Amino acid sequence: MTTFYWYPKCGTCRKAKKWLDDNNISVQAVHIVEQPPSKEQLRTLYEKSGLDLKKFFNTSGMKYRELGLKDKLKTMTEEEMLQLLSSDGMLIKRPIITNGEQVIVGFDEQKYHEMFKLS
Repeated sequence: MTTFYWYPKCGTCRKAKKWLDDNNISVQAVHIVEQPPSKEQLRTLYEKSGLDLKKFFNTSGMKYRELGLKDKLKTMTEEEMLQLLSSDGMLIKRPIITNGEQVIVGFDEQKYHEMFKLS
């Protein structure tokens, strides 16, 4: 089953969801703010994504700026970052989609095509 972490009020998330619907791809949609991924779920997503953990932060979010994370992330450990991300879904870059093997953070139509093997 494909899991789609999203925030329905987010324009990029809505665009990704529309793409999934238009391509008849069924997903388990998880509201990232009401049900943020746990620290362990985030660790798995991060490890499978191949991305730097900092890429999981919603750098354009108000919370990110309020907490001054731009500077703080430079000195935080991986554990501290995972703990922080799991504490507040608004800190997580979205949407995140995973089929259990691959993880895509944000909406990139080309990457979605590749994940679902669409031409």
